[in-house]
Amino acid sequence: MSDLFDAVDALLARPDVMPPPEVRARLRKADGLRQDEVAAVFGVTRVAFHRWETGAAKPRRRHLEAYVRLLNGWAEKHPEAAHGPQQVHEAGEKH
Repeated sequence: MSDLFDAVDALLARPDVMPPPEVRARLRKADGLRQDEVAAVFGVTRVAFHRWETGAAKPRRRHLEAYVRLLNGWAEKHPEAAHGPQQVHEAGEKH
């Protein structure tokens, strides 16, 4: 069973997997940052960063791992933003 868990952990640790675009923006906003502020850290234009965030473009290798690291850090810091609004089921129960 440990081999299976190791394989799952390897999948979870992939450095190039980003959350969906709508989650990326939500995470950034939860941290109170504007696109131009994050773009400046990466040394790219706001337009280039906007394309990453919306999924219109993927960061190049030198930025990809750092951007995924940032997204993962925000997700840990703001779990509510990472998972989005809770869904309400018929019985009114939140999940």
